[in-house]
Amino acid sequence: MNVLFLTLLDFHALDESGIYTDLMREFVSDQHKVYIISPTEKRKQQSTRLIDKGTYKILKLQIGNIQKTNVVEKGISTLTLESKFKQGIKTYFSDVKFDLVVYSTPPITLQKAVSYVKKRDNAKSYLLLKDIFPQNAVDLGMMKKTGVKGILHSFFRAKEKDLYKQSDYIGCMSQANVDFLIRNNPELLHQNIEICPNSIEPKVVKLDVERSNNIKVKYNIPLDKTIFIYGGNLGKPQGIDFLIECLKSNRNNENAYFVIAGSGTEFSKLQTALQKEKIENAQLFSQLPREDYEILANSCDVGLIFLDRRFTIPNFPSRLLSYMQASMPVLAATDPNTDIGEIIENGNFGRSCESGDLQRFNQHIQELCSVKIRESMGVNSRLYLEKHYTSKHSYNIIMRHFK
Repeated sequence: MNVLFLTLLDFHALDESGIYTDLMREFVSDQHKVYIISPTEKRKQQSTRLIDKGTYKILKLQIGNIQKTNVVEKGISTLTLESKFKQGIKTYFSDVKFDLVVYSTPPITLQKAVSYVKKRDNAKSYLLLKDIFPQNAVDLGMMKKTGVKGILHSFFRAKEKDLYKQSDYIGCMSQANVDFLIRNNPELLHQNIEICPNSIEPKVVKLDVERSNNIKVKYNIPLDKTIFIYGGNLGKPQGIDFLIECLKSNRNNENAYFVIAGSGTEFSKLQTALQKEKIENAQLFSQLPREDYEILANSCDVGLIFLDRRFTIPNFPSRLLSYMQASMPVLAATDPNTDIGEIIENGNFGRSCESGDLQRFNQHIQELCSVKIRESMGVNSRLYLEKHYTSKHSYNIIMRHFK
């Protein structure tokens, strides 16, 4: 088949690791011809160009700035995405008849590009639903359904519904996402909505004790404590206020040490809290050399996940996979609507609680300071990944509709 993949992820080759690059490698390895549109933001000053890798092609499409910019510029850039993607397809892939177009959210503003390919080539379409917008913005108070601000919500909600309508199949991250989508969009054909989870091609992670200890010494991380790591975005969706409460509550915990590595709109808030409260058993890193971070991340003992308690949509962060790949147990503080905590508990590869339940969170911290418990859960974590969350697994879910 000729497969077109539309994404906002900026990459230059499929040998890079990630939930989308790993999935596309499965298509390439199964002899499909893969064409990808992976945009580059205007700030990088790189003109649109086509990268031919032989077994696949990547169109590096210049788009407006979406990340790390003001709301107005982000809004304009987001709204012009579909026209830019559509023009890119017309200009660079006019001679290719696509059989399947795969795309992900965010964004929800690609429906015209998807519709164009479907009508032009009679192609089938598959949506990888990774983000439910605009409801997530409503949950966090960034958008309203009523009043003047409700106009914006109505606009994006219409875009969202149109994207779903254009999708022959919709792959959701978990059962809770499937249930949410059906409940809030009853007009959709239920049989075309399924679980197609976040997934990766698991790497073999071998712990080099000497390198692990050296990197901890380099960054003044103790060798004799249980190291809890949070790696990823530090923004509104993560419920940083509860993370701060957890760190404050464990400041005198002699067995636990917290490493937080990431960036986002709430970074300075977290940084200020650590300094003000003089929390000495935690460190915050904005950016580490890639090799150092990978060694450190794979040398820690427990992976942390935080989600804002206000979410009504069921989030399922992909950072879970990196923890599982490193055979780490996971401690998740979640909103009440996601099923990620239930999956972690049922798979016995970690513990979970609702965001805001400080007592239960601290109980889990104490439990996970036990080497015996961590080792058992760590083994389960890797096994669960290999059984349920491999890119091959997701590929087979998609392809069963086309065989």
